[in-house]
Amino acid sequence: MDVGSTCSSFHSDLDFCPDCGSVLPLPGIQDAVICTRCGFSVSVRDFERKVVKTSVVFHSLGSTMPMSMEEGPESQGPVVDRRCPRCGHEGMAYHTRQMRSADEGQTVFYTCTKCKFQEKEDS
Repeated sequence: MDVGSTCSSFHSDLDFCPDCGSVLPLPGIQDAVICTRCGFSVSVRDFERKVVKTSVVFHSLGSTMPMSMEEGPESQGPVVDRRCPRCGHEGMAYHTRQMRSADEGQTVFYTCTKCKFQEKEDS
């Protein structure tokens, strides 16, 4: 079955099932690769001449930039559209911690990316 000619939900490479989006298993000795989630089947011939490239880069010791003391892990991480109550800057980094019992929500800590002001919110 040619992946390009099917009426599928996903436009993908042969690494993924075009019907459900799951990762396809690697081709084996069978004549077809079958999606373990939805049963989609593709001929192993479609995998011929497919090239997979990977790369690993090793940096020399000491070449990475150390995190400064004033920029700790609380100011690293995802940034959300949240206005800093101190300086008015739009953009605060956040991280979460489970501070209370497991059946209660996490505590979200926000850090302004400009002035480093911190606040918390119990969710």
